[in-house]
Amino acid sequence: MSTQEQSAAATTSRDQSPDAVIVGAGTAGCYAAATIAREDYDVVVLERKDAEEAGHIACGDALKGADAFPEAIPKSKLEPAFTNTGVDHGRFEIPQEDTVLEIPVPGELAVIDRWEYGRRIIDGAEDVGVDFHYDTVVTNVVQNDDGRVTGVEAIRKGDPLEYESDIVIDAAGSLSVLQDHVDFSESTFDTNVDYSHFCSAYREIVHVEEPVEWDDALVFKPTERAAGYLWYFPRTDTEINAGLGFQMTEEPMKLVDDLKRDLENRAEFEGAEVEDKLGAALPTRRPYDSAVHPGYMAVGDAAGHVNPTTGGGIAGAAYAGKYAADQAIEALETGDYSEDTFWKYNERVMDHFGARYAALDVYNILSTAVDVDDLMGLLAAMPGDKLAEALYSGSADIGLKLKLEALLKSRGHWGTIWNLYQTKRRADELLAHYENYPTSPAGLAGWQDRRDELMEKVYETTGADPKY
Repeated sequence: MSTQEQSAAATTSRDQSPDAVIVGAGTAGCYAAATIAREDYDVVVLERKDAEEAGHIACGDALKGADAFPEAIPKSKLEPAFTNTGVDHGRFEIPQEDTVLEIPVPGELAVIDRWEYGRRIIDGAEDVGVDFHYDTVVTNVVQNDDGRVTGVEAIRKGDPLEYESDIVIDAAGSLSVLQDHVDFSESTFDTNVDYSHFCSAYREIVHVEEPVEWDDALVFKPTERAAGYLWYFPRTDTEINAGLGFQMTEEPMKLVDDLKRDLENRAEFEGAEVEDKLGAALPTRRPYDSAVHPGYMAVGDAAGHVNPTTGGGIAGAAYAGKYAADQAIEALETGDYSEDTFWKYNERVMDHFGARYAALDVYNILSTAVDVDDLMGLLAAMPGDKLAEALYSGSADIGLKLKLEALLKSRGHWGTIWNLYQTKRRADELLAHYENYPTSPAGLAGWQDRRDELMEKVYETTGADPKY
C-alpha cells in the first residue's frame, strides 16, 4: 500500500486531534501544511477527492515566479511538472482589429502539468510529516461558546468524523462551503462575498498533430462578449491547455460549445484530440479585507487571492499558505488563537500582493462597463512592454509614455482612452489606500469606510454597476 493510500485509510486518535487541520490539498493548503509540519506540529489535510484524483484541478497551467516560492516545499520537488519553460511572452489575438499584440512577460515563467504539480506538492508536504486524509468531505465547522473555531465535522465514505484542532485553515477553494458554517459575527472576517465576484471557467487538454508556431507564448483572445476570454497555453508544442471563462456578472456562456467553436476555427487544431476536461470557478475580485477569525484562517482562492486581470493564483496561494502558517505557528507556541495573533497574516498578504490585486480589480470592474470593440482597439494601440508591466507585474500604473503612445496610435478610441486614464487615477488612489492597511483589527472599520468612498468614485468613473 502506498504512503498516500495508508494516509487515506488511517483514522487514529492522533489523527483526530491534530494541532492544525487544513481543508483542501491545493497549493495554499499544501504550503501551509508543510510550513507548520516543519516545526514538528501534527498537521492533517482533509481532501474531498481520492488519493488518485487529489491535485487534479482546473487551471490554465501557467506558473509565474516559481523561482521565489516559499521553501517549505523545495522547487526541485516541483520542477518535473514544468513541461514548458520556454514561454517568455503573451500573445494577444485581437480579431476586431485583425492584429496580434506581442508582450513580454518579465520573470520566470513556465507552463506546467497541473495534475503532476498537484501530486508533487502533496508529496512535498508528506515528506515533512503532513498526513492527508482523502475522500473526506467537511460538513460543518465547530465553534466554542466564545466563537473560536475548534475543529470540523466531516464524512468519509459514509462514516462521520470529527477533528478537534487548535487551528483550522480553510484552503477549500472558491466559494468555500466552510465559510457558510462559521459564525463570523464577532470578528472582522470578510463576509461581503457574492457569486458575481467570480468567474466561471472551463479548460481542455488538447493534443495537436503538428507543433504550434506559438509554443513560446501564452495566447489570449477576447470572446465576442465583454468580460469573456479564451486562452491557449502550450504545455508542449503539441499539447495545449485550451480554455475560456466569463464573469458571473454577465449572461452565462455555453463554455463547452464556445470553446469547441473556436477550436474548430483554428487550423492548428484540425484533427486534435481532447485528453482531459475540467471546469471551475475562480475569484476575479479583490482579496478579502480580512481572512482571519479566532482559530480560523482562509487562504488562496478561499480568500480571493487571485490576480483579477489574469486569473493567476498559484504564486499568491503559495505565499498565503506560508504567511497563514507562520501565524499558526506563533499561535501554537503561545496558546493564543485570537484574531490579533493572526492579523499579521492579513498584513503580509496586503503588503506582498493584495494591495496590487485590489487596484487591478478596478480594471476588472471597468471591463464590465466598456464596449469590447473599443477596448480591443485601444489594446491594439498600446505598446506591449508597458501593457506587460501592468498585467504581469501586478502594477496598476499605466504610465505617461503608454498613454501618449496610445493617443498617437488609436484614432477613434479617444473616449475610451480618457476613461482608462481616469480609471487609472482611481486605481492609484485605491492602491495608496491599501498600502496603509491597518495594523490591527481595531483599525479595519475606519479603513473600510475610506476604501468604500474610493470605490464609489470607481463606479462613477467607469459607469459600472457596484461590485461589492
